[in-house]
Amino acid sequence: MVFILISLILTVVLIGVGFVATRFQWIKSDFEKESPYECGFEPFGDAHSIFNIQYFVVGILFMIFDLELAYLFPWAIHLGNLSIFSFFLMVFFLVLLTVGFIYE
Repeated sequence: MVFILISLILTVVLIGVGFVATRFQWIKSDFEKESPYECGFEPFGDAHSIFNIQYFVVGILFMIFDLELAYLFPWAIHLGNLSIFSFFLMVFFLVLLTVGFIYE
């Protein structure tokens, strides 16, 4: 309950400071800050253009192997204390992960 109260108070204070700072122009804005993109050039083309699906594939692979490490580290630390069933269950998980990687 204390953490919820602290987070609510901190949220209200930070939003209030941001609101006051922008209203009284303590933070000066310029053309670059108010432009839609800050990447150095003006936007071009249609926002609904077709792009390569490999961006999604790379993102999915990153998520899969990032989650794999979340399961693999605790298993590796407690490997000596686990039963043979736990060992083969993780081997099965790794086999499924390898099949998924080959499929991708």
